Amino acid sequence: MALKWTNPCCHPTDRSLIFPSETDNSYVELTPKRPLNLQAFTLCMRVATELSGNREIILFAYRTTNILNTCKEKLSLYLSASSGATFQVPDLGALQSHLCFTWDSGSGATALFMNGKKSLTKIYRKNHNVSSGGKTILGQDPDSLLGDFEADQSFVGEINDVNMWSSVLSDRTIQDMFSGMRVPRPDVLDWKTTQLQKHGGAEILTTE
Repeated sequence: MALKWTNPCCHPTDRSLIFPSETDNSYVELTPKRPLNLQAFTLCMRVATELSGNREIILFAYRTTNILNTCKEKLSLYLSASSGATFQVPDLGALQSHLCFTWDSGSGATALFMNGKKSLTKIYRKNHNVSSGGKTILGQDPDSLLGDFEADQSFVGEINDVNMWSSVLSDRTIQDMFSGMRVPRPDVLDWKTTQLQKHGGAEILTTE
């Protein structure tokens, strides 16, 4: 049955990424609408995985001379290789979870939203800057600009609706997004239009 959604952003859309198994070569590269030269952002996605335990799972990676990673270590946001902001939340599972990370350089305020519910706010990497010139990928953690992958850090499962804004969206806007209401179109990564380039065993599924 075809899936139809009336609002432009940000519902589960007609593209979904499947990572069937652990590999050291499966990933999907995304082409942003604008360079990731950011002093603030909201990054959202829908994720399902049956991986469990303490194994590191990379959900989103952006690699330059600095780092923007999100990974399942109790759900963490990394803007450097040495330290991250980690949130203790329920484990991800086979049912899709809607995740949003927010970060503001001026205050360092960092938070996680899981299925519309907000975590406590942490202060992390105040006055930091996310630099342009990197590669944006899903499914792997590059130890260099785009390579040196390890199978035991690969994502296995499904990811879709990866959207990114160059500002911190309000709590209400993120809750509206989870509930399926209209929200502002993303100005950095827009899942409806972002070019996807798959590598290895990654699959892009579409539904009309």
